[in-house]
Amino acid sequence: MTIKLNDHTIGHGHRPFVAAEMSGNHNGDLGRALAIVDAIAESGAPAVKLQTYTADTITIDADGPAFQISAGHDLWGGRNLYSLYQEAHTPWEWHEPIFERAREHGLVPFSSPFDATAVDLLEDLDVELYKIASLEIGDIPLLRTVARTGKPIILSSGAANAADIDLAVETIRAEGNDQIAVLGCTSSYPATADASNLRTIEVLRDTWNVVSGLSDHTKGIGVSVAAVAFGASILEKHVTLRRADGGVDSDFSLEPEELKALVDESYAAWLAIGDVHIGPVASEAESQRLRRSLYVVEDVRAGDVVTEKNVRSIRPAGGLEPRYYDTVMGRTFRADAAKGTALSWDLI
Repeated sequence: MTIKLNDHTIGHGHRPFVAAEMSGNHNGDLGRALAIVDAIAESGAPAVKLQTYTADTITIDADGPAFQISAGHDLWGGRNLYSLYQEAHTPWEWHEPIFERAREHGLVPFSSPFDATAVDLLEDLDVELYKIASLEIGDIPLLRTVARTGKPIILSSGAANAADIDLAVETIRAEGNDQIAVLGCTSSYPATADASNLRTIEVLRDTWNVVSGLSDHTKGIGVSVAAVAFGASILEKHVTLRRADGGVDSDFSLEPEELKALVDESYAAWLAIGDVHIGPVASEAESQRLRRSLYVVEDVRAGDVVTEKNVRSIRPAGGLEPRYYDTVMGRTFRADAAKGTALSWDLI
């Protein structure tokens, strides 16, 4: 299963597709949002992701306990949902300049819509890819609306069970859209490495015949790089200019230098997976030449006995293998041999 996207092929056997999530890290400043796009381009990541909602399209302005983040939450404890989303949202009028800047850099700009009006906006911008956020995986009308665009869809599976994923995938396929990726995700902010369960990534791919990957909310890049070894074809990470600048998502976001490291190291991890292979590879030719073998280490004459003083196992290769050391000891030389002569059966 692969997804074709412009110059990119996303899926098993292809380089990891790194999607840099801006989220609310623009901190309410369009200039900062554009600077984040520039930094993403410089990192080598191929895609920039937004979230398309307003406080009114994602919740209502209410103060009851149900509309507050639980007090014990690490980052947003006690905050009212409406005010949090007001702060974090990307104004809709910013989408066009952000998309334009991304495309100038050759990036793929895409977004998570949270209602049908967001889909309309993104379609007007000719978005090429959609993301369904973890907590929207059960919004069947939204899934149908997005699926009918015919564009590839990435689903995050945070807080979802197998039945939720199955329903979401089958809902999209029922609309004739089979360009689906499902990302493993721990929907906590920040997430911890021990809750990442990376072995699930291959199960997602094989169970639903989809592209699989990881939406990673841990700090740093270690979990994402490790995910590549477990089959992650897509890696999504939040990005900011500097964590010290603050912002709703800054605590678990990567800085530009770290994003570049993720792009480079995830590629290295993908290359390193290789195939099942036991034995030398082409790049080891020089090391093979320098393996130990048996050599004459002092001048000898015909009739001399082979001893530990005149034959040793040394580098380089060329002589008999060291496993024959005990076999040759005590035999006699058939001919004269100078120091540095590779020992052969013809010589003894």
